[in-house]
Amino acid sequence: MKVRILLIEDDPHIRRFLRAGLTSQGYDLLETDTGREGLALAASQVPDAILLDLGLPDMEGIEVIRNLREWSQVPIIILSARGQEREKVVNLDAGADDYLTKPFGMGELLARIRALLRRAAPGEEGQEQTFQLDRVTVDFEKRRVFRGQEEIHLTPMEYKLLLALIRHRGKVVTHRQLLKEVWGASHVNQQHYLRIFILNLRRKLEEDPTRPQYLITEPGVGYRLRDE
Repeated sequence: MKVRILLIEDDPHIRRFLRAGLTSQGYDLLETDTGREGLALAASQVPDAILLDLGLPDMEGIEVIRNLREWSQVPIIILSARGQEREKVVNLDAGADDYLTKPFGMGELLARIRALLRRAAPGEEGQEQTFQLDRVTVDFEKRRVFRGQEEIHLTPMEYKLLLALIRHRGKVVTHRQLLKEVWGASHVNQQHYLRIFILNLRRKLEEDPTRPQYLITEPGVGYRLRDE
């Protein structure tokens, strides 16, 4: 059964570019150029993921996100020419799962789609015994972390932060989201906590902490754990 992608984008050139790339990979593509029709298609056709432009002719993309999140957890990737950090943070906090700034490469978009679809697969997280990313392995049952054959000691808070990133792997997670999930709602403005613990995790898990391959910074927005 084909994976169904809903594209909500009013630029015909971008739609043509995405249509060629997505259909060539076997995706079943639905298209619309308005937010209202996009919401109707999301309800009637039940797509597996949504690609959403923010500057739609009839409504702002963030309105589409908020409406969808009232009744659906379908993965949403924003595709927008608006690259400001505040735009990214506001829309991710509203419920989007990822954000790509135009122009972008088809290869990166396809990788982001695959990552979000894996994360959204029914029952996947509950069945996991371990998490593997290159040389890093996490054994959830025994609460042990390895880099290659070497066991890595993490503090309880470092481990909790790593688990949060694993739960959202492949997804951009804002600073506020991580702080709320790991430290609690009273710490959502304490970004220095996050910087310190991310730095510690990189020192322990990355081959070269100064050039991280796993714990990716999304400048001004948050972090993303690579999922490929």
